[in-house]
Amino acid sequence: MSTPHGGPSSTDGPLAAAPAAASGSAPAPSGFAVAGTIQPPDVPVRADGVQLLGEAKGSGYREAPSLVRRADGQTLQLTTLLYLILDAIDGQRSLEDIAERASTGSGRLVSADNVRTLIDSQLLPLGLLQLADGSQPEVKKANPLLGMRFRYSVTDPERTRKLTAPFAVLFNPLIVVAVTAAFLAICWWVLMVKGLASATHEAFANPALVLLVVAVTVLSAGFHEFGHAAAARRGGATPGAMGAGLYLIWPAFYTDVTDSYRLGRGGRIRTDLGGLYFNAIVAVAIMGIWWATGFDALLLVVVTQLIQMVRQLLPLVRFDGYHILADATGVPDLFQRIKPTLLSLLPWRPADPAAQVLKPWARTAVTAWVLVTVPLLIFSLVMMVLSLPRLLGTAWSGTQKQYAQFNGSLANGDVLDAAVRVLAIIAIALPVLGIFYILIRLGRQLLTALWQKTHGKAVQRSTALAAVAAVVAGLAWAWWPAAETYRPVQSYERGTLSDATTAFFPYSSAGRIQEGRPGRTVALWPAGATKPTRDDPQLSMVLVPRDAGSGTAGTAAPSWVFPFDKPAAAEEGDSQALAVNTTDGTTIYDVAFALVWADDGQPVDTKNEAYAYANCTDCAAVAVGFQVVLIVGQTNVIVPQNLSTAANYDCVRCLTYALASQLVLTLDGPLGADSMGKLSALWQEIADYGRNLQNVPLSEIQGRLAAFQDQIKEIIKTDPSATPVSGTGTATKPATQPATSGSPTPGGTASPGATQPAPTSGGTASNSPAPATTATPAPSQPAPTTQPAGPTPTPTGTAPATGSATGTAPPAP
Repeated sequence: MSTPHGGPSSTDGPLAAAPAAASGSAPAPSGFAVAGTIQPPDVPVRADGVQLLGEAKGSGYREAPSLVRRADGQTLQLTTLLYLILDAIDGQRSLEDIAERASTGSGRLVSADNVRTLIDSQLLPLGLLQLADGSQPEVKKANPLLGMRFRYSVTDPERTRKLTAPFAVLFNPLIVVAVTAAFLAICWWVLMVKGLASATHEAFANPALVLLVVAVTVLSAGFHEFGHAAAARRGGATPGAMGAGLYLIWPAFYTDVTDSYRLGRGGRIRTDLGGLYFNAIVAVAIMGIWWATGFDALLLVVVTQLIQMVRQLLPLVRFDGYHILADATGVPDLFQRIKPTLLSLLPWRPADPAAQVLKPWARTAVTAWVLVTVPLLIFSLVMMVLSLPRLLGTAWSGTQKQYAQFNGSLANGDVLDAAVRVLAIIAIALPVLGIFYILIRLGRQLLTALWQKTHGKAVQRSTALAAVAAVVAGLAWAWWPAAETYRPVQSYERGTLSDATTAFFPYSSAGRIQEGRPGRTVALWPAGATKPTRDDPQLSMVLVPRDAGSGTAGTAAPSWVFPFDKPAAAEEGDSQALAVNTTDGTTIYDVAFALVWADDGQPVDTKNEAYAYANCTDCAAVAVGFQVVLIVGQTNVIVPQNLSTAANYDCVRCLTYALASQLVLTLDGPLGADSMGKLSALWQEIADYGRNLQNVPLSEIQGRLAAFQDQIKEIIKTDPSATPVSGTGTATKPATQPATSGSPTPGGTASPGATQPAPTSGGTASNSPAPATTATPAPSQPAPTTQPAGPTPTPTGTAPATGSATGTAPPAP
C-alpha cells in the first residue's frame, strides 16, 4: 500500500488543510502542539526541512490548494495566501516586505498586521516556522484510527531510490500492455481451465510447499511496494522510505510516495496502480516457473496475488483503492470530508462551508463515497462486536488443534510441518488481537472525546455516562459465557447475517424449523443405542423445508408437498409401493407384491421399492414391497435392487413405515408340475395377505413375509427338477434381502432390518433409506448352474399382487 510518510494533521487524510481566513485568529488544528506561546519575530524564519511543492494539480477543490512538506514528511495543504506568505519568508524580509509580496501575488491588499495574525494563528501551529528564540517547533502528528501502527522503516529515501531505479523501465507502455495481457490470460486459464484442486492437494500434502507459497506471497507483498516507488520515479517524483507496520489487523508494507503530490492526476494514479501492476508481474513470473518445473502448488501464488489485488482495490480504508479514488477526484483528504458531507445532507442545516469548497463533480463523487463507506464501516464494527464470542471460540478451538498437531510433528521429527502449524497459529491469533486492539482504541477515543466535549456541562456529561454504562451492560450481556455464546463455528453453518445476531435475538424453538436457523427438535433412539455427539456424529439425512404451497379455503391441498422429487414410476418387471399421506387423522397403505421369473440368460435387474411419506397430523403412511425373483438356468448379470424409504416432513404425531423384502433364487431347472401347483397356491395366499395388510399389526408384517420366503425356498429345495441330487449339479442359490425403514424422529436414522417403526412428532423431516445389496454372484462371477433335460421351462413373467387401503386411525404397532 502506498502512503505518505507522515500521518494526517487532523482526523484523517494525507494532507492537512489550513483555514482560508485572511485575517483574524483561528484555533490551531488538532494534533499539533507548539512549544510555548511566543510572539513571532519581525523577521520570521522557516523551520528546517520545509519544502514548497507548489499548487496541487488536478485538484477537486474550487480553489486548488498549495502543498508544503515538513521535515517529518507530513504534507500540508495551504490556501494561496498562506502559501504566498510562507514563500516570501526567507529569514531576511520583514513583515512589511512579506505583506507587500503577498499583496502582489494574491491581488488583494494584505497588511503587516494581517501577516502577523496568519503567522501566529496558522503557520506557527502547523510547525512551518521557527520559534522566536530560534528553536525548531515541536509537532505532534495525528494518530487516526485507520492509520498504520508500529511503523518500522527498512530503507531510507536514498536506498529506496537506488533499489527501485532499475524497475522504472517496467512502466514502458509496450511492457505494460504485454504484462497485462499475459496476466489476464493466466487468470482465465488458472481459474476457468486448470483449476486449483491439484495445486491445493500438492501444497498441503507437502508442508515445504506450503512454506514456499507463504514465503513467495510475503516477498511479493514487499515487491508490491517497489511498484509504487518505481511508478513515482517514472513520473518524476522522488520516493521516500519503505518499511512495514500494522494496518487494521494485518501486517503490511508501506512506501512513502508523498512527493507524488507534485505530479499531475495521471502521474499520481500511475503511482497508485504501480503496486497492483507489480503483483501482475509476480503472477506472470510464477507461471513461467510453473511451466519449467511443473509444481502445481505454485499456482496458489497466482491466486494469492489476485486476492491481494482485490483487497488493495477496496476504497473503504487506506488501501490502494482509496488513493486511486482520492487522486482521481483530486480530493486527497477523503476522511476529513465525511463530517462536512454528512452535515450538508441534513435538510434543516445550512450548507456546511467545508463541503462547498469542492467542485460540483468532485462533491458528488465524495458524497457517494461517504454514503457507501460510512454504513459499511459501521456495519463492519457492529458485526465485529456481535461475532466476537464465536470468533474467540473458533480461534481457541483452532489453536488447540494446531498446537496438538505441532506437538505431534515435533514428536515425529517433522520440522517443516511443525513450522506450518506455527504459521497457522499466528494466522489465527492475528485477527483476534487486531479486533481487540481496534475495539479498545476506538472505545478509548470515544470516551476521551465525550469527556472533553462535556467539560463543564453536568447534564450532558451525566447523559453521556449513562449511555456508556448502557453500552457496557449490553456488551456484558451479549458476551457473558453461556452454553452457545462461545461455541466454535462449525463447517455446516452458513454464517449469514441472521445467524450472527442469534447471540442477541435467538429464534424461538417453538415455531416451525427453517433452513439455516437454529431450533430445537426431539430425536428418538433405540434403548441402549449409542447416541450421537458433536465429536462422534452418526450419519442421517435431514430434509429441510422449502415453500411448497398450502391449500387455501375452497382449494384442496396439494398431494405432493415434500422438499424432494417424487420417486420415478416403476418400470416393467419392477414392483413399487408408494404411500403418501397429506390428510390429517388418516392412514394410507400401499402394497406391491410380485413374483418374477427369469430364464433364457436374460439380465436380472429388477427393483423392489417401498416408499412411505407423510405430511399431516395424527396420521400414518405404510408401504410394503415384497418381491420374489426366480432365475431358471444360467444368467450372467444378476443385479437386483431392494430399496425402502420412510420420511415425515413437518409432521405432528405421525408415523411412516416402509418395508421392502426381496428374495432372489437361482434354479438349475424349471419346477415340476407338483411344485408349480404348491407355489401357485402359496402365492395366492400371499396375495390375499397383501390385500388385507391394513388389518395386520406392523410388528408382525416383516416376520410373516419372512415365513413366506421360507416356504418358497422349501418348495424349491424339495423339487428334484430345480435342485438335482448331490453330484449332478449345484444347489439352489438363494439371496434374501429385506429392507425396512421406519420413521425415526427428525435427525434420526433407522437401522436396517428394524421391525418396529418409531412414531414421530414435530418439526423437520427425516429420511431413513435402507437399501440392501443382493447376495447373488457378481456379473463377472456368475453362479454355475446345470440345465437338465426335463419339462418345458415356465415362461418368464410377473405375478403381481398389489393393494391399497385408507383408514381413519393409525394401525396398532
